[in-house]
Amino acid sequence: MRSVTITGTRDTGHRSLAWYADLFTAYLSPFATDDAHFYVGGARGIDSLALLWLAGNTKSGISVVVPGTVAQQPADARQAIEQSRDRLTEVVELGAAPLGSPAYHARNRWMVDRSGLVIGFPLGGAETSGTWQTINYAAEQSKPRLIVPV
Repeated sequence: MRSVTITGTRDTGHRSLAWYADLFTAYLSPFATDDAHFYVGGARGIDSLALLWLAGNTKSGISVVVPGTVAQQPADARQAIEQSRDRLTEVVELGAAPLGSPAYHARNRWMVDRSGLVIGFPLGGAETSGTWQTINYAAEQSKPRLIVPV
């Protein structure tokens, strides 16, 4: 079974939903076989957009992983999780308290540790984000990475 972590920017308002749908069709669908499994963070932005696209366009397994609880996620992220609930293999609540950068980094490492591939959608050229930290962690683990700037 192929396992894939998706990581990406929370700042997605600069592109249309149709643009992201085309992006995911191009860069996620080649990996979205029936026996594939995707790990997606439960945040807003790429996490929620990719979750909705995967749930609506694939038969792959999907795990949503949050650093604390789903209830702590922003309203739009909770809505994406609820909308996709019937397609989810699991929702993993890591129970971190407090929520902050260390909790999100731990969540990202948890997903990468269970994946054979990381697909990252960083914002433009900014290389100091959580997305880049996740991509770099995958590199340290000698895991393949596909980087698609948005």
